[in-house]
Amino acid sequence: MSEAPAAILNFHVVTLFPELIHTYCQTSIIGRGVKAGKLSVQAYNPRDFATDSYHKVDDTPYGGGAGMVLKPEPFFACVESIERPPNSPVILMTPRGETFRQERADELAKETHITFICGHYEGFDERVRALATDQISLGDFVLTGGELPALTIIDAVGRLIPGVLGKMISLSHESFNDGLLEGPHYTKPPEFRGMTVPDVLRSGDHAAIARYRREEQLRITFLNRPDLLTRAALQLSPEDQKFLSKLQDEL
Repeated sequence: MSEAPAAILNFHVVTLFPELIHTYCQTSIIGRGVKAGKLSVQAYNPRDFATDSYHKVDDTPYGGGAGMVLKPEPFFACVESIERPPNSPVILMTPRGETFRQERADELAKETHITFICGHYEGFDERVRALATDQISLGDFVLTGGELPALTIIDAVGRLIPGVLGKMISLSHESFNDGLLEGPHYTKPPEFRGMTVPDVLRSGDHAAIARYRREEQLRITFLNRPDLLTRAALQLSPEDQKFLSKLQDEL
């Protein structure tokens, strides 16, 4: 009996600027995943679903105000045209959404279809939100459109699919995978402009190297994102806690 073909992760992006999606997703790691048949990325332009001769997708806001608002009709028609499982995620990129984190990327990597709705101008007609199962934000700042946030999530999720990144072992040592930031890395030469590689990394003592890397990970997180330590507290060993106490005493 032949094996069933492995499921791929299909990204669907509803955007007024499909060329932005195509250009990025043909390069680097995501492009390699697409070429390897592990990922699929398709962009859909709501203008193709506008019913007027000008392919108009926006209009002036009710109640007055500056800017133009994206109309519901072409976005509904566009999303409803996409072939996907009925319960697959439809993500609206919006400042109202939950802040995107690595844990969410891990969850989305289990899906086979993910649809993104990207806005522009002054935003969507409020009724467009009815299409979404999820609303996600990258943080407390404003961009000109939802394409960059969507591509960020595609990158974060796509690289988790087996066969896309290559050496999956490297994923276990990256920032946020255990709730902490990643530690420093070095390569040749051992000395550059007076900056040297720590002796322990050249010692050959694997236990000492492992402890050094863990302590650097804790130190960098403590100094740059102490909030992460609270979330990761249950995963910290007594040795980790002792090292953190030492850092606090040194301040």
